[in-house]
Amino acid sequence: MTAVQGTVVDIPTEDGIADAYLAHPADGKPHPGVVLYMDAFGLRPQLRSMADRLAEAGYTVLVPNLFYRHGRAPVVDLPEFIDPAARPEIFEEIVPLIRSLTPELAARDADAYLRRLAGSPAVVDGPVALTGYCMGARLALLTAGTYPERVAAAAGFHGGHLATDAPDSWHLVAENITAELYFGHADQDPSLPVEQIERLEEALTAAGVRHTCEVYTGAHHGYTQVDTSAYDRAGDERHWAALLDLLKRTF
Repeated sequence: MTAVQGTVVDIPTEDGIADAYLAHPADGKPHPGVVLYMDAFGLRPQLRSMADRLAEAGYTVLVPNLFYRHGRAPVVDLPEFIDPAARPEIFEEIVPLIRSLTPELAARDADAYLRRLAGSPAVVDGPVALTGYCMGARLALLTAGTYPERVAAAAGFHGGHLATDAPDSWHLVAENITAELYFGHADQDPSLPVEQIERLEEALTAAGVRHTCEVYTGAHHGYTQVDTSAYDRAGDERHWAALLDLLKRTF
């Protein structure tokens, strides 16, 4: 097994300092860069573990605290096992944080995250890949469309509200995307109804984007997160296979 080095790093942005977790093989060599965009529960041990797994596979992975404007991680006090049904008040804290991260702010932050990877001796020169979960899937889509020359591939899993009818919907950047995309949708996810899945597919196809959109039958929103009640082992294993396959094709 590849030894992994993981550290907390600080990233200067236009609005302050974003704390992040950086993981990479401990071999002193540069590796392809990956930005891992967190889900709504934030930067926590589960996401660090996911970053470590990617690092073991040969990548340098950056997991930024997307809610840094509200404090360093953990921004929200979470139990070791997250069950929103047992702790509905969690969302009372989280929803305002999600809404505060507008597409404009997210795009501005993405530039800082990409610059941090580009400037790291642990990252090879050239475009990077993205993977995002829940709200992070929207940011992966947005980043790929905002900085196309800096993104070679992007994946999103159990993303919500990806293709709404709002004038600033996240999918409207599709025409700018040059990266290959992969999305693993949860069919039991009320935040991504069938009409949004179809709207996203139509936009990507019309823009000529290389993409794969798959619906994971029986999976709920959050199926990749082992520390939550939404976790689904089959869906998670399928996600890892799809993600690693995308990265292998890309790099």
